[in-house]
Amino acid sequence: MSRTLVLLRHGQTASNREKRIQGQLDVDLDDTGREQAARTAPVVAALRPDVVWCSDLARARATVAPVLRELGREPAWAAYDARLREFHLGERQGLTHEDYRTLDAEEFAAFRAGEYDVVPGAEKAAEVGLRMSEALGELLRATPEGGTALAVSHGAAIRVATGALLGWPETQFASLQGLVNCGWVVFREHAGDGRLRLEAYNRTVS
Repeated sequence: MSRTLVLLRHGQTASNREKRIQGQLDVDLDDTGREQAARTAPVVAALRPDVVWCSDLARARATVAPVLRELGREPAWAAYDARLREFHLGERQGLTHEDYRTLDAEEFAAFRAGEYDVVPGAEKAAEVGLRMSEALGELLRATPEGGTALAVSHGAAIRVATGALLGWPETQFASLQGLVNCGWVVFREHAGDGRLRLEAYNRTVS
């Protein structure tokens, strides 16, 4: 029986609203993000996840909390894993987009196009793809046959993980639209070869 894997991006933060580079800065949800998480929680909980893992950053933990309440679970029932964090974006963490553009317009344009490796001191996309794939592989192995796994993570990390899980060339993830806040991705194992197939990308509560 095939398993299902759901990857959910966190809700909006003040840094998202301000167009500020967050990376691994530990920023909580703002009021809009909490409302997004509350509206999304019943829909995601209705997928009946058997196992829930989450980035250990505050914005992801605040997004998974209402899902767990809908499932009748305590926060400690989920696992919080640093491998599900966003990219560390090196010297550019904390800059607004306008600050970044002013500092280095060419580098900023490449970053916005998904070329994250241009960022000084940042994690490489291959490194993020590897840590995300390792964590998500473990999550799936912890999920019963026919069951559903939920991981709550971050936009750029999920984009890179999507490409890595599908076996795409390293930079092909950049062809994916960025996830909106509280958007999610659905993969399903193929019954024949066990490989993951992309079923949905950037689903949201209507």
